Amino acid sequence: MTTTLVTKPEAAEPADHDRDRDTAPASVVALAVFEARQLLLQIPLLVFGLLYLAYVGYGLFGRDEGMDAYPVLHDVDRTTQGGPELLAVALLVCVHRAALLNRRRGLEEQFGVLAMTPARRTLAHALSAVPFAVGVAVVADVQFAWAALRPGAVGHGSLFELAVAPLTVLLAGALGVLLARVLPHPAAPLLFLLAIGLVTSMLPGGTGRHAVDWLWPVVLENGGTPVPGELLGRPAGWHALYLTGLTVLLVCVAMWVAGGRARVLKAAAAVALAAAVAGVAGQAPGDSAGLQAARKAEADHPAKFQTCVERAGSRYCAYPDWKGWTVDWAGVVHRVQAEAGGDAATARLTVRQRIQEITDLTTDATLPTSSTPGTVTVGTQWGGNRVPEFAVGVARVLVAGSEHASLDMCDARVVTTMWLALATDPTPTDTFRHLRIDDSLSGSAAVLTSDGGSMSVSAQQTQVVRELFREPHDTVAARVKSHWQELVSPHTTTAEAARLLGVKTPKGPDDCPAG
Repeated sequence: MTTTLVTKPEAAEPADHDRDRDTAPASVVALAVFEARQLLLQIPLLVFGLLYLAYVGYGLFGRDEGMDAYPVLHDVDRTTQGGPELLAVALLVCVHRAALLNRRRGLEEQFGVLAMTPARRTLAHALSAVPFAVGVAVVADVQFAWAALRPGAVGHGSLFELAVAPLTVLLAGALGVLLARVLPHPAAPLLFLLAIGLVTSMLPGGTGRHAVDWLWPVVLENGGTPVPGELLGRPAGWHALYLTGLTVLLVCVAMWVAGGRARVLKAAAAVALAAAVAGVAGQAPGDSAGLQAARKAEADHPAKFQTCVERAGSRYCAYPDWKGWTVDWAGVVHRVQAEAGGDAATARLTVRQRIQEITDLTTDATLPTSSTPGTVTVGTQWGGNRVPEFAVGVARVLVAGSEHASLDMCDARVVTTMWLALATDPTPTDTFRHLRIDDSLSGSAAVLTSDGGSMSVSAQQTQVVRELFREPHDTVAARVKSHWQELVSPHTTTAEAARLLGVKTPKGPDDCPAG
């Protein structure tokens, strides 16, 4: 008898796209969660994460006075972007290392028999950065909310600016995965960062620099005097679109290098590329002619764009974002004017906010001096030294009649101005020191004023002002009011002012420095 053995043919190994369909998306998410937990154990991420939280915590709890108590929200949203940059670099390195773990341990062949394809494992590594991006988004929102809830906060933040920090973290994760697939070497992230730094340092400035700068994930443009939100000219929306498209595109390329060929992957890559290109095109042009014209108009003719309110006999005009500060301005005007004598005690003032014509967002501006009688210039910052600087600005207008007329004062009027400005200050001597550019209480110096300029104070005038602060306030106040006409006369010397006010007469003539 003959026996026939029939051998059942072996099942063919499923193709990548078949295995992709058989693998549930939940498994990708589960692997991403696992990898995210592993990333939390990486020392670089742990260290830089703690440093980031410490930096933010210090900003929230350690700097709640001075100008920090009066934040401009359309500047605050940008300050959330710089802190996570080092965290993003650490994430790039750690994600790259995690994606190479199987290769380093020689497990690529064993992982190749799993149902999950290399492309989906690549996606899971990219998604492991999502929890860190979410955490950064929460921290950035807390930073902004903390500032927005302050009583002195003004302006309006941008959702697109707040999105930059978490998008930067996501981009770092995507770049780490791509480098692991294209350059599977432990030193690849370091070499990439060095190459980027070298290329950036070699790029020329001038025309076209704006477009190059905005290719970087974070463009802070901080440090300048705040300007109205509509004059910022930052392409925040286009930049967020660019970062989003670039991040998705890098993930798609990494998956393609890992063997992914699904139609949905190709479609996602095409959409991401289109988004990134659109973002680059939208953010590249720089300041438009219309924006430049608007900036010039608001700088040259502020009255056309401001809201004015009447408070206690004076007029306060501010750009819409800053109208809440008029109450604080009025408080300073009231206490300074209460120390004045003659007609100045009841003079009607106009406090007008000004901005300098904007060339960039990183420069502190000196505002134009007003020649209009009774007009006091104020800027777009408040709190800290800006309060006594404004008091000096109010006092010099009460004494000299106008800001322009006060520029050449080198006589008793300087002493009178400083007394009016600081007479009711809780610590007049210390504040006087901080107002002086040289931070001293002797010799000649320039005192900062509310328009960003300065007023000259000679060594003799400095001595008289110091002596006045040592005298009882009520005694000096009575003498100021009784001798007001002499104290505001350009013909009264500093020595004569000292005699009128009952303090030690300084020796030598006034030697006023250039203001």
